[in-house]
Amino acid sequence: MKPLKQPSESSGEDNQSLEFKQGLEEIEQALVALKERYQQVECDRNLQAELQQRAEELRQSKLPEMKAELKYIEQQLEVLEINLESRLFTWRSLKDPFWQIVRFSGLGVIIGWLLKSSVG
Repeated sequence: MKPLKQPSESSGEDNQSLEFKQGLEEIEQALVALKERYQQVECDRNLQAELQQRAEELRQSKLPEMKAELKYIEQQLEVLEINLESRLFTWRSLKDPFWQIVRFSGLGVIIGWLLKSSVG
């Protein structure tokens, strides 16, 4: 039979459990944000390719009425280039989730080691 836990021990474990859950939620939110950003980058790349192709077609046609459309497409391409210049992965955006993973995986190893040593 295992001895009963002291109230201070259980509150400490509750705090760790709560911190772990909060850390997981933050990581999940960061992952969702990363997936959304990735999808946006992919859409922007596809649109950029389409606009570049259309702009090339307009340049070759050399019709005067196509100049307005060509100018609009070139403006859209500039906006897309600015959006794509921001890198998908930066250390700053991954720093917090990285350290949360390191922190809680280390915590998990320690808890597992303690549980295994108390059982054995």
